[in-house]
Amino acid sequence: MDRLIELFAPGFATHAPGALPGGSASRANVILLTQLRWTAVFGQLATIVIVSQGLGVKLELAPLLLAPLLLIVVNLASASVVLRRRDFTQGELFSALMVDVIALCWQLYHSGGATNPFTFLFLLQIVIAAVILDLRWSSLVAINACLCMLLLTYFYVPLQLPARYAQHPFELYIYGSLFCFVLAAVLLIVFVARLDFTRRESDAKLAALRQQAVEEDHIIRMGLLASGAAHELGTPLSSISVILGDWARQPGIADDPDMAADLADVRRELARCKNIVSGILMSAGEIRGIDPAVTTLRGFLGEILEEWRARMPGELRFIDRIAEDRSIVSDPGLRQVIGNVIDNAVEVSPSLVVIEAWVEHGRLVLTVSDRGPGFAPDMLPRVGQPYASTKGRDGGGLGLFLVVNVIRKLGGKVAVDNLPDGGARVQLAIPLATLAYEPRKGEDTGGGPSGGTV
Repeated sequence: MDRLIELFAPGFATHAPGALPGGSASRANVILLTQLRWTAVFGQLATIVIVSQGLGVKLELAPLLLAPLLLIVVNLASASVVLRRRDFTQGELFSALMVDVIALCWQLYHSGGATNPFTFLFLLQIVIAAVILDLRWSSLVAINACLCMLLLTYFYVPLQLPARYAQHPFELYIYGSLFCFVLAAVLLIVFVARLDFTRRESDAKLAALRQQAVEEDHIIRMGLLASGAAHELGTPLSSISVILGDWARQPGIADDPDMAADLADVRRELARCKNIVSGILMSAGEIRGIDPAVTTLRGFLGEILEEWRARMPGELRFIDRIAEDRSIVSDPGLRQVIGNVIDNAVEVSPSLVVIEAWVEHGRLVLTVSDRGPGFAPDMLPRVGQPYASTKGRDGGGLGLFLVVNVIRKLGGKVAVDNLPDGGARVQLAIPLATLAYEPRKGEDTGGGPSGGTV
């Protein structure tokens, strides 16, 4: 609905804060030209009625009405194209402006040519061209407008003025010039201001893309550091594992239940450390392309839940709203991302963490809610930036920074907010296309029970 509103009603379309209307500067410029053309249509029709009926000037109505009809057809055709496309070339913008120049030239030819004060509207089209087009294209618009003015100086259909203006035609020209000046001033303020707003929105979007590039470069450097650390840790962890295995076989330890239990705990934590290191290395090597693990949505989430239920002291509640289970490729990197979100929630709310999952518009939506203090108001806009943390320690804030950027790499989104009754909520929206698995004919994809609370 907003797209139709912005095409036919300037200024009434609604957009998300900070979002570029229409998705690109060129598309926004096409919409602006369409709105200007609608203004020209209604303005031309009103002028024809006022001049012919109010002032009694005899006009050739058939050719004069042909121009507004052409502009209406062009606008309707443009509307269908704008709804399908997001970007337009400089040549297409030039062509759209030339339609307006030619239509104005046609109108002026049949209404007095250069003696018509509305010839000043050519300057408005030149200004718009200078704002939205490159120098080469805007120069062509200016040259064509000048050629039209030259043509209208020598070739035109003279106006047949009524008797009260025939003796003093310059008086009518003065009134027309005054009206044209006011009209051009209003249109310049409105439309050039909106063009400048579009330019500033484009600059803001470009700045956001540059910031994203900086953050992604930061992630690459962190990934290289983590991968190198994982390689370095592999050898000492293996040595410790061998030593613990030797200790477990010692009679003094094997015969002591307390020592044996402690040793089992240490070996279990060591195994967890080795799994973490393996996960880092597999993610760095894009494990999905090497040895993909096929599972289902519920199976993937179930493994994560089982791991965290064994580790947290309180309740990990899972609300399953997945209507239809489907096969996916398990991604160790995504598992680690979800684990980071759960880890943050458990740290501030060890007694209860609520996880809810459903599928919407081709995305897996996963929310993790806690009962902690929530995010500080000044932190909400900064969540996901490196080192933006409320924990007050050096190096904090990298967990959500990694979460936001990994999900963004997958084509998804991360949203954070505070719950009305206290606590925070982190929502991950992950496109299923990035996890999709197409089974071969006759292959069993597994599946799970539908709906319910686990």
